[in-house]
Amino acid sequence: MTTPASTPAPAPGRTPAPNPAHTATDFDVTADWHVADPYPFLRRLRHEQPVFWSDHLKMWVLTRYDDVRAAYRDHTRFSSVGSLTLSRTLTDEVKETLGEHRSFLDNFAANLDPPRHTAIRRAISRAFTPRAVERLGDDFRTKVDAAIDAVLPAGRADFVADLAHPPSARLAAVFIGVPPEDEQRVKRWVLSWFQLFLSPQPPDRQRELAQDFLKYLDYIDRLVTERRAEPRDDFVSLMAELVPHDLSHREVVETISALLLGGNYTVPNGLSNAVYRLLRDRRDWEALLADPSLIPGMVEETLRVDGASLGSFRTTTTDVTLHGVTIPAGAQVLLHADSAGHDETVFPDPERFDMRRANARDHMVFGYGVHHCVGAALSRLKMKIAFERLTTRLPGLRLPPQRVAYRRSLVGRGLTGLRVEW
Repeated sequence: MTTPASTPAPAPGRTPAPNPAHTATDFDVTADWHVADPYPFLRRLRHEQPVFWSDHLKMWVLTRYDDVRAAYRDHTRFSSVGSLTLSRTLTDEVKETLGEHRSFLDNFAANLDPPRHTAIRRAISRAFTPRAVERLGDDFRTKVDAAIDAVLPAGRADFVADLAHPPSARLAAVFIGVPPEDEQRVKRWVLSWFQLFLSPQPPDRQRELAQDFLKYLDYIDRLVTERRAEPRDDFVSLMAELVPHDLSHREVVETISALLLGGNYTVPNGLSNAVYRLLRDRRDWEALLADPSLIPGMVEETLRVDGASLGSFRTTTTDVTLHGVTIPAGAQVLLHADSAGHDETVFPDPERFDMRRANARDHMVFGYGVHHCVGAALSRLKMKIAFERLTTRLPGLRLPPQRVAYRRSLVGRGLTGLRVEW
């Protein structure tokens, strides 16, 4: 199976100088120079063009912290309806193959406004009580230890493939209710979903990915139907019992599909980005070993500084004027949370990685307002647990010489691989 296109990351300790020739018209989140290090460019945009039109995304972009946060809160003018329908890069042939599923996730909570959003979010929240999150954390700790056990004798591993992804993917599968024998197929289909909708692909590859995506939807659809007939102690059964009185069958299918996507993406990317940053400067890793109480702050700072989430998409319901620029009604808008996380008016010296930064948690990686991610507490707990186990069991973790690469993605910043030794 092919992997998403990638580009080399900047060498440890060296950040490429911003190209003064780049302007807002060059904004392309999949361009080599942008993937390698977008932050000097984004800083210039925040100063010079905080609101601009992107030909690459075919939408408007907000880059300043205050504007992004205000738009997250203002769902009357910045609507979430259709915000996850990102099929604009697909060929006409593939759109025809997908049919109604080209607008997949239309019925997921993050793709809706109140009051329907409120009803679906309330249903999902039943599975994320503090007690349930604590129990999932215990299960995740076991899975992290199992992943470490599997590679420990070798003295080396690909952190992304061997240590970051397996625990999160397995926990998501168990939580949702995916049988163990189906986990690898589901993981492959989830990766196909990301590649199809969220990274540029050639036409032949799009056709292959579209077939995988349709298999994924069919699988989840059958899983929901089975659990309605024979419930178990899992999330699918919890949601399936709400059909048809509280939620529709399709709403349940899309909710489950989206949560599986999150379990295979955000936390693994955050863990890999954090390990890469910590091991590039051994002083940070050594500080963490000496004082584990720094772990929660480190988690927030790495989420802020390393772009685990690009942001969220919205559609304007009326003309909106910001900084002298009018965004017309019906336009799509990127709320650039990654740029907001580097806004120097909120985070002084924003490119400096500071595990003790007092307001690091003010980032918007998990959204803001009514659309704040319902799984944020679990994601934070998983990252905290992972680093507790890594610092305890692999204190000699180090980076061998290598060139790392980030995925080209419309939604977040993640490494394709990271070789580590101990």
